[in-house]
Amino acid sequence: MYTFKKEERLCNKKLIDGLYHNGSSFLCYPYKVSWAFIETAPAPAQVVFGVPKKRYKRAVDRNLVKRRMREAYRLHKQQFLYDLLTERNQHIALSLVYVGNEILAYDFIEKKMLKMLIQLAEALQK
Repeated sequence: MYTFKKEERLCNKKLIDGLYHNGSSFLCYPYKVSWAFIETAPAPAQVVFGVPKKRYKRAVDRNLVKRRMREAYRLHKQQFLYDLLTERNQHIALSLVYVGNEILAYDFIEKKMLKMLIQLAEALQK
């Protein structure tokens, strides 16, 4: 339940391109969220996490932020996203890009991840 497996990661270049060109998006600071429905997937949602090199030059900083984002997502995806998607038999591709100006504490990142997942669930229900 609280896992983040390989099949939940979005690696397909065509899906990622389609996500940015044809998907819907919204901003929920410190995240820019892009999502699109996909036909079939091994998991209800496939997700890619991004932290821009332009804002964070050092790889250790980018990795730290991505690690915190992945952990917050892993803990709350089932309750706010997967239950809704499996109930409706839908699959989505999801991109989470960190647009914050500084590296924030984990508790703030987790709180905003919850808010973002709730906002995404509302957008999926429309």
